Amino acid sequence: MRRTRLFTATALAACLVLTACGGEEDPKKPASQDVAEGSVLDSTWPLTGLPVTGDDSASQEHPVMVVKIDNTASSAPQVGLGKADLVVEELVEGGMTRLAAFFYSELPGKVGPVRSMRASDIGIVAPSEGAMVTSGAAGVTIDRIKKAGIEFFAEGAKGISRDSSRSAPYNLFSNLPQTATLAKVEESRPDDYLEWGTAEDLPKGQPAKRITASFSGGHTTEWSYDGKTYSNVNTHAAEGDQFQADTVLVLRVPVGDAGYTDPAGNPVPETKLDGKGQALLFHGGRLVRGTWTKNGLDAPIRLATKAGDLTVPAGHTWVELVPNSGGNVTFGK
Repeated sequence: MRRTRLFTATALAACLVLTACGGEEDPKKPASQDVAEGSVLDSTWPLTGLPVTGDDSASQEHPVMVVKIDNTASSAPQVGLGKADLVVEELVEGGMTRLAAFFYSELPGKVGPVRSMRASDIGIVAPSEGAMVTSGAAGVTIDRIKKAGIEFFAEGAKGISRDSSRSAPYNLFSNLPQTATLAKVEESRPDDYLEWGTAEDLPKGQPAKRITASFSGGHTTEWSYDGKTYSNVNTHAAEGDQFQADTVLVLRVPVGDAGYTDPAGNPVPETKLDGKGQALLFHGGRLVRGTWTKNGLDAPIRLATKAGDLTVPAGHTWVELVPNSGGNVTFGK
């Protein structure tokens, strides 16, 4: 389902031009649909809502590529995050987190370190119809990912190799342009991952320039607003390769048991990105409170306040999936 509210005025103007220029045009024909869902939509990137520049097109010859990246100190330095369109942080076993980094507008030549996927990734990746890059997964997870219809590429696939200068298992990387050639060719632009808008669309909210997202088990991700973007204070990304977030979107989510343990014997959690919950949208140094709904693992995320729909300002967004139980979010001026 293409979401085009951001471009309603543009589409309407284009429709009026088409109608005025073609005197015999039947105004009841869906010509404006072609504009709203074609040229207007294809002029913006699906993972950011930002306009396409130059001769590029928002309809690329590859799907959204989602790379699972380790998010512990052992992963330092993470490579390629600075070129991601959108990042989702999710809880994994042992109280640690892992990143699902989404790439579409640009595919960097080296991304990683690549780690394994989880059943939690179904609700994260399915709405984008993306393909995953992973080191592998437990058998039960692979079965569920396949049943969900999500394409994935693991170690041994084209473009995925070990860096001998780093220690395993934190030395697996993907040359994303090469790996993307294995994916099914998309014939059209993917749907918008979030419903994009502008900063002017947001309610006033309250001041919030510092953010701490605490996950079950003790891991925290800290953010600081510098007047333009949010920087991850405790990032493991390489210098100059950090993800600069225009928006930090926190979704409070239920977390259950995936039904198996990791090699160290830790129970593997499963984030349930389905249903509804509390949403905290941080943008421009301010916080807007709302709710999120998602009617199925493959459905898009919808945001709202008591006043109506809540859109995310076009730009680069980091999504924090903070557990309802054991997680916490604090912020300050």
